[in-house]
Amino acid sequence: MSEAAGKFGILVCVDGSAASDAAVVWGVGEAIMRRLPITLMHVIPPVIVGWPVGPLYADMPEWQKDNAQHAIDHARKTLRASVGESEPPETRTEIVYSSVVPALIDASKDAWMIVAGSQGLGALGRLLLGSVTTGLAHHAHCPVAVIHSNGSAAPDSKAPVLLGIDGSPASEGATALAFDEASRRGVGLLALHVWSDVGVFPVLGMDWRDRESEGQEILAERLAGWQERYPDVRVERLLFCDKPSQWLLKQSEHAQLVVVGSRGRGGFPGMLLGSVSSAVVQAAKVPVIVVR
Repeated sequence: MSEAAGKFGILVCVDGSAASDAAVVWGVGEAIMRRLPITLMHVIPPVIVGWPVGPLYADMPEWQKDNAQHAIDHARKTLRASVGESEPPETRTEIVYSSVVPALIDASKDAWMIVAGSQGLGALGRLLLGSVTTGLAHHAHCPVAVIHSNGSAAPDSKAPVLLGIDGSPASEGATALAFDEASRRGVGLLALHVWSDVGVFPVLGMDWRDRESEGQEILAERLAGWQERYPDVRVERLLFCDKPSQWLLKQSEHAQLVVVGSRGRGGFPGMLLGSVSSAVVQAAKVPVIVVR
């Protein structure tokens, strides 16, 4: 798989938080595996001064500069600690003074992959994405890896990669990346297809075997060329009926990584993150890569 690394290679968003640390650790592993440079980027949002002459962007205060440098230094220490005695990848740092989400989206044009941590707990303890991570998942120009810092043990490095296939052209990029990830990690691939996107109830005269056959055909069609290209990857096909996000989340419990497309069969060009992808990114406990 040829890959244009871009000037940033693996770009990791850092802010000094636990979620940021998790993103750095995962990102450096990806950089080493792919022999790409890694860039630790911290974006400082401008301070808006609204009085007495209306909204203006003030110059960067010293405390923001200090906080930014602390975040970068902390990320560097986390990176070095994560590689142990191994040789770290080429490491770069960058501090940008700009609106956070637009700056990172713009930087994603020159990155092979952007890595960000999830943030925050919402009502009823459900994990919610931070605004920065959500913006990237919706609009980045490269694959976005979302890493959860849930305090649990790291995923089993021998566990397979889980791929969500919906039969749409949008999932082709996800399929390519999932096979490549599985091959580089030396693990198998779980290819999951759910052949209904809505609640399904028995309908008089409906032959479920026909629908199942259709699902098997979609899986075979989407996987055939990639299995030939990656003969080292053992593929297990999973076919379920109804509730794609539920099945993806259930199967993610047995995977080390989930790869999904940014939108499904119901999408249209330029559509924001699909409901299935969004649900998986928010609730999965293992890293999730969204491929646009």
